[in-house]
Amino acid sequence: MTARRTADPAETRAAVLAVGAWLRDAAAPAPAREELAAAVRLTARTLAAMAPGASVEVRVPPFVAVQCIAGPRHTRGTPPNVVETDPRTWLLLATGLTGIDTPALHLSGSRAAEIAQWLPLVELPG
Repeated sequence: MTARRTADPAETRAAVLAVGAWLRDAAAPAPAREELAAAVRLTARTLAAMAPGASVEVRVPPFVAVQCIAGPRHTRGTPPNVVETDPRTWLLLATGLTGIDTPALHLSGSRAAEIAQWLPLVELPG
């Protein structure tokens, strides 16, 4: 099995900046799928690196799922603590443009909301 790349901070910031106009204005042209995928994957991997562990699973289909936050490790079946959302909402969270109280974010389990301690991951200028 191949190890997953860790997120380079400069690469992560560049990927988020590339979709920044769309994050600030939903009416702006949507980014290319590759740009969106890069921003989502790199920010999720940044969270996993900043909050190492396996007690919370963050899912952003169809691009990425990562485990983070120290605590009991989950290995089979449905994880007890899950954060799941769409790519745009994830990036809005990752940039601090929305909070974990947004209706598009699905939190399950007593520890899922703990991701808020590590957000935002990348701040957009202006």
